[in-house]
Amino acid sequence: GGYYVDMLARLAFFQLWVDNGMPITFWLSGFFFTQGFLTGASQNYARANTIPIDTLGYTFKFMPQPKADVDKMAKPDSGVYTYGLYLEGARWDYDAAQLGESNPKELFTQCPVIWMRPWVKKDIPFISHYNCPLYKTSDRRGILSTTGHSTNFVMPITTPSDQPPEHWIKRGVAMLTQLDT
Repeated sequence: GGYYVDMLARLAFFQLWVDNGMPITFWLSGFFFTQGFLTGASQNYARANTIPIDTLGYTFKFMPQPKADVDKMAKPDSGVYTYGLYLEGARWDYDAAQLGESNPKELFTQCPVIWMRPWVKKDIPFISHYNCPLYKTSDRRGILSTTGHSTNFVMPITTPSDQPPEHWIKRGVAMLTQLDT
């Protein structure tokens, strides 16, 4: 049942894109091959700036505005605004703008809109962070596909934190593109 609901949501997302042009925010969970979409965003940046794509990484800005407000903003000068991710084992603390402990009896929480911005790897500024793994599903495994990518792991997301990474690793903190429901 959950797959069918997701499929209908994907169709609606892409139909809006066809009808209204490229959106301001992208439903990251809606892409079958998420890595391909993110590679496309990096390619656009690399071409616009005549930079080799293999020198690029991503910076991540967790937007303080709700999606509805971000949708009223101009498109970013580089990268993409994404939404639809969930945190497992932690929550986003909007006041502190960083990872926070889960509230009691909350297994999953919605992530804010994230600005995923290509950046030259050697120039990415350091922040106190946790490299939060992003998975397509809560099943934290997957076989390697012919592209050499895991069928489930997408990428690490540099997530601001005032705790050492071990703190979040012990809690099994990860981001997911979809829940098991």
